[in-house]
Amino acid sequence: MLKLIYYVPESHLEVTKQAIFQAGAGGIGDYVECAWQVKGIGQFKPLGQANPFIGQVDQLEQVEEWRVETIVDEQYAQAVKQALLASHPYEEPTLEFLKIIEV
Repeated sequence: MLKLIYYVPESHLEVTKQAIFQAGAGGIGDYVECAWQVKGIGQFKPLGQANPFIGQVDQLEQVEEWRVETIVDEQYAQAVKQALLASHPYEEPTLEFLKIIEV
């Protein structure tokens, strides 16, 4: 089992969640579309040939973003990643999969 964590602006919060759920994320036992989310401030500075969704090249940007966490069975990881990348507005979205060790 994996935990997916990603960051997204509010404008695409629901779109990305629905995309990853349809690809197989968010299932825990008899429950589906499970996620945890919290709002925070992200920052980035686009360089060179970047084409940022938010902000300007060579300028530090701070934006409200949602951190979303959900569970993904390893067999769905690649499909979930592709669904997230296809639905996310950023050129380089931050996402990570963490291995969950069951004890």
